[in-house]
Order: sequence, then C-alpha cells, then structure tokens
Amino acid sequence: MSMEGKAAVVTGAAAGIGRAAAEILLQNGAKVAILDVNETAGQSLVEALNKQHGSGKTVFLKCDVESEEQIKAAFQKAAETFGGIDILCNNAGIMNEGTWEKMVSINLMGVIRGTYVALEHMNKLSGGRGGVIINVSSMAGIGPLLSCPVYTSTKHGVLGFTRAMAAASKVSGYGIRFNALCPGFVQTELLDDMATKLGQFSHLADHSNQFLETSGVLSVSEVAQCFLELVKDETKNGEALMVFSKGKKYMQFPSLMSK
Repeated sequence: MSMEGKAAVVTGAAAGIGRAAAEILLQNGAKVAILDVNETAGQSLVEALNKQHGSGKTVFLKCDVESEEQIKAAFQKAAETFGGIDILCNNAGIMNEGTWEKMVSINLMGVIRGTYVALEHMNKLSGGRGGVIINVSSMAGIGPLLSCPVYTSTKHGVLGFTRAMAAASKVSGYGIRFNALCPGFVQTELLDDMATKLGQFSHLADHSNQFLETSGVLSVSEVAQCFLELVKDETKNGEALMVFSKGKKYMQFPSLMSK
C-alpha cells in the first residue's frame, strides 16, 4: 500500500508510539490527523510537523477515546479535512491496575469505538475507499503479565477483536485490512513509575523489573518501523506482529474453522 496522499488518523498521537506512528506516516507521504486528550502537546506537535513536512499535512483534534461523541466528531473532521480516511491507528492506551475500569474503557473499548466509527468512513460497502486499521496491542496480548492482569486482558481483547474483524472484513468485502502490533517494553511514559501503577499487585514490582531487564526496552522508532510494515504490506490481514528488542515475529494461532 502506497501512503502517498493517503489520509490517516492516529489516536493517542501526542507522544510515544502514537507520535512515532504519525511521524513515519508523514515521512511516507500521508496526511495525518493527530488525536489526543493532551491539547497542549498535540497542538505543539502539529506545529512542529507542519513546519517539517509542509502546511496542512497534519491537524490536531482533541479526542477522548472514552467518548463515542468525541470520536465521531474527530473522525468526521479528519475526513472533511483530508477528503476521507484510509488508515487508522488505534493506539491510545494506559497502564494502571489501580484504575482498571478506566483501563478497560480506554484500551479495549476505545479500540472498538474507534474501529466502528472508522468503518462508517472506510467501508467500501458504504462508499468508503477501504484501507487498513492497525490496533496497538502488546506482548501482553500474546502472553500474560502476572503483575498486570487487567492490562493483559485488555491487550488480549484488542488482539482477538483485530483478528475477528480481519476475518469479518474479508468475508464481507469491507476492503479493510486489520492487523495488531504487539510490542514488548517500549520507552514511553507507560514505563514511568511502573511500581505505582500495579495496584493490588504492587508486591510483584520486582518481578516486573526483572522481566524488563531480561526483555530489553524498545525505542518508539523501532516500533514505528513495524507499524509501517503492517500498513504497507497488503498481504498482511489478521496478523499479530510481536516486536522485541531482539527482533520481531509474526505469531501463529490455531484455527477453529477451515479457511
């Protein structure tokens, strides 16, 4: 998939993986709507990116993915600004076992909300151009992190939802590919003061730190390169790409039915 002239929406894009995804999309010729709750950081980023890539290449839209109303308004504005939507990166997420209900709402329900609203713009059956949706899961979507059971469940949910949507899109003729990006530990604010975010599992902080030291930490640019691969490669649909500091791997899953 060539990204030249394509229109993209990235949630949670003011910093971290979302920012890196937005930047690599721009570098490859796309226009990007940057969605985030942090208006100050988002506006500042857009100003910097428009100076770098040219005026009108990016727009900031304040959006809380817990609000379907805000998602609908932001996606509509992005479609009006860029003439449609071709690429969506559902990236917004948090990690805090102490506020697990909010984590479920943002990490899992936010992905579902974003996807369903995007379908209204992208689905070929309703006049859209098709495209690709990349949902940011985690290594926790592949295997459990014992100190973060609810975070683990949300990322498992994102992966399952992505794979089911990929199959549904293929059979239904939506013209949209769906893939999940599953990075290991990434140098973002999610890693900051991790011990304070484990809630009732704070006694397992040492285990988490040992696992982090063993696994290594990815840069956001390394994750963005894998995001780009999932966007560009039109053979990828229903894939889960796990990314560690030591390399990457497409996961294999058992099938419940014949293809």
